[in-house]
Amino acid sequence: MADKLAPEKRHSFVHNGQKVFEWDQTLEEVNIYITLPPSAPRKQFYCKIQSKHVEVGIKGNHPPYLNHDLECYVKTDSSFWTLEDDTMHITLQKRDKGQTWSSPIVGHGQLDPYSADLEQRRLMLQRFQEENPGFDFSQAQFSGSCPDPRTFMGGIR
Repeated sequence: MADKLAPEKRHSFVHNGQKVFEWDQTLEEVNIYITLPPSAPRKQFYCKIQSKHVEVGIKGNHPPYLNHDLECYVKTDSSFWTLEDDTMHITLQKRDKGQTWSSPIVGHGQLDPYSADLEQRRLMLQRFQEENPGFDFSQAQFSGSCPDPRTFMGGIR
């Protein structure tokens, strides 16, 4: 079941034909993946995570690779970054669990309306599954509206 609720694919932010980063999200976190240049020494990379800002670069190089505001607030005490082979993986813990981000970075790589709707539905399904363990919501269809409780139960008052 968890596999059905995991992000199906990473979203890419491409600028001038070059991939800047990829990202995905769950109910609780946003993950950013940056492919590192092969020639740069891994120990020189840094990432500074603030409640609504992220900076990524190579020590001594200016300007930083990324130096932008985040789409939403994060919990800095439980956000972190790691280097995995040729990729920097930044895990941002959402301050508001369940909030759907249209992009990790303000103004860069926003999801189109269709993809944003799919992402919202996937996170809603994930939240229902978390709140109701043992039930399979994988085939549920969400219209985006709630039934009127006065008419839903056949007009019971």
